[in-house]
Amino acid sequence: MRRLWRAVLGVAMLPIAPALAASSQPVDWVNPLIGTGGTVIGPDYAGTMPLVTTPFGMTNWTAQTRQNRISVTSYAYEDQWITGFIGTHQPAVWMGDYGYVTLMPEMGGLQPSPEYRRLRFSHADETATPYYYAVTMADEAGRKLRAEMTSTDHASYLRFTFPAGVPQSVLVEATRAGTRGWAKYDAERGEILGYNPDRMDAHLSNVKLPDFKGYFVVRFRRKPSGGGVYQGPLGAAGTEVEGDNVGAFARFDGSDTVVEAQVGTSFISLDQARANFDAEMPRWDFDGTKEALKQVWNGKLGTITVEGATDDQKHILYTGLYHALLYPKLMSEQGRYHSAFDDKVHQGTSYTAFSIWDTFRAENSLLTLIAPERIDGMVGALLQDYREGGYMPKWPNPSYTNIMIGTHADSLVAEAMVKGFKGFDRKLAYEAVLKDATVPPEGDTTRRWLDREPGVPYEARAGLTWSSKIGYVPADKVSESASSTLEEAYDDFAVAQVAREVGDQAGYRRFLDRSLRYRVLFNPATGFMQARNLDGSWASPAEGWTEGDQWAYLFAALHDIPGTIALLGGDAAFNARLDAHFAGGHNHHDNEPSHHYSYLYDFGGEPWKAQATVRHIAETAYSNTPAGMLGNEDCGQMSAWYIFAALGFYPVNPVSKAYMIGSPLYARATLNLPGGKSFSVEAPGNGPANVYIQSATLNGRPLDKPFVTYEQIVAGGKLRFVMGPKPSGWASQWRGKPDQ
Repeated sequence: MRRLWRAVLGVAMLPIAPALAASSQPVDWVNPLIGTGGTVIGPDYAGTMPLVTTPFGMTNWTAQTRQNRISVTSYAYEDQWITGFIGTHQPAVWMGDYGYVTLMPEMGGLQPSPEYRRLRFSHADETATPYYYAVTMADEAGRKLRAEMTSTDHASYLRFTFPAGVPQSVLVEATRAGTRGWAKYDAERGEILGYNPDRMDAHLSNVKLPDFKGYFVVRFRRKPSGGGVYQGPLGAAGTEVEGDNVGAFARFDGSDTVVEAQVGTSFISLDQARANFDAEMPRWDFDGTKEALKQVWNGKLGTITVEGATDDQKHILYTGLYHALLYPKLMSEQGRYHSAFDDKVHQGTSYTAFSIWDTFRAENSLLTLIAPERIDGMVGALLQDYREGGYMPKWPNPSYTNIMIGTHADSLVAEAMVKGFKGFDRKLAYEAVLKDATVPPEGDTTRRWLDREPGVPYEARAGLTWSSKIGYVPADKVSESASSTLEEAYDDFAVAQVAREVGDQAGYRRFLDRSLRYRVLFNPATGFMQARNLDGSWASPAEGWTEGDQWAYLFAALHDIPGTIALLGGDAAFNARLDAHFAGGHNHHDNEPSHHYSYLYDFGGEPWKAQATVRHIAETAYSNTPAGMLGNEDCGQMSAWYIFAALGFYPVNPVSKAYMIGSPLYARATLNLPGGKSFSVEAPGNGPANVYIQSATLNGRPLDKPFVTYEQIVAGGKLRFVMGPKPSGWASQWRGKPDQ
């Protein structure tokens, strides 16, 4: 979201991972530096970081090259200085951090300020993997210090190797200027502990969480020889400090050049932070912890195996899988969690960092295939948020943030239910989506509901009071009205599916009918969707859009593409409009509303155009470089698009369970599914010259429809394509909805 970036970077952006041997493991192909470059342009870049963490880990660890904030992440490829190693919860460049903590080894006197404690580094002296990060840094005198990190769900293990004969200390930054926190040096235990209550996004709603804090406990393998605390740029008296811009430090004698630290993090308490590393790091064994995390990543990344891919394609694919497996993030700790909605501790499993406006389109659908064991907990977390806060959130970080539009959590709930996931309360799920669809937010008719408006109640469906009466959100009453009307029509479709799943046939028919109200925004005089005012008049064609325009939202009715075809005048007119969309430069793959557009040719009888367009985007929007992603990663959505493109199919309408077929990127790709099953996509002879599908079979039987279903995939089997250099008529006779 929030990007339209196509500038050429003013820095070298060459491939940044070497070719690997054929025997390499999946994790060896991950290049965490993809997407970390581009900050010379501004925040409209991928915004990824080389995070050391577990899949869906609560606290992620990275080298800190700059002070992060909303629109700035902790690491940027262009930077040359490291100021610390941060335990961060920032999920995306356009979001802020919360409850973070930073450690920095120092070779001289106490230097709390980032600009004075920084050490120079080179990428030539850096190793970045999902399970291990290492870098050699140097001070102005040329003295070199090596830092290494590995991690678990809630804790990190750091190892610092100092040059011989220098003073050794480790600084722990609890809070920054403007944030009041607490830190303590415990001489008896040889620990540093504290908390940071900062929530950078707190202004994006009116939720107050006075008890919400990011707690940390740092313990050292070698007992410190001394230590203390600081406030601001100076040391403070005693061993405990509370206030603005505080932290602590530990000093070590020169008996060994190595200092090892384990950091437990928690949102529940200091005791829980300590319990987290006791449970996850019971021994002082850096290499063993690193190896265990490596195997965890190999296991999850191994859910997809490929043949016939270039080295760069493998780096892009497995890095994309790594990114997709980071989000949403764990919020629970050993069966408990601190709710960012009612500020209380509860029993259960919880997740946060759902970038749902982005991820409902493909990321969450991908997780149903590669991480199905997590889906019940993720949907259950959204329902807990509803119970504790009043609505399911649209972008929790960790609480309500009122970023983006619609109530697309409805889609996540519906997709899980229609795909047969049952490990959550289905009655509560219907109650939650029904509230989204029928209960307007507080002060609905008196607010414009501006994007990222500070200090307002949770937005839910802005303008629902109006749309419930007239069938659309009026532009003269509510901002982003046209986009909201179109996207909430899809949400109504999702609610209808939940109603059907729980046996409410009347509710199913009601919301299915409501899902077709998007058509009221179609202006036959222009052939585009257009915002309308309360009195029914057309608003300005430029008004009412969210991160897009009339082109970006013409095909927004994911659930009713045949209806859109009819509005535009039939197949020929529909395909011509798609042609104009792509030829005219209107397709901004760096933003999510158009992510399904390539596949729409399947509906209009010209699937060969879908095949060519998907391949073109995959080849031009992604690369094995620091600037290797066209737009913000957005919690796995950009990567999920590429992964589906590589497999050869994509969830245009996630709730339908259908995956529309494009053009697979490799000779063979296999989804390794639970229970020993596998689903393979074979395309022998595939390559840059052979883009077009000539024929297809599914489990040996001819396939003449341009889609496969979730049931067919998870049952295991083989989808086989015959590829060729020229378009064919394969699947061009199919019409309709794949969910019917």
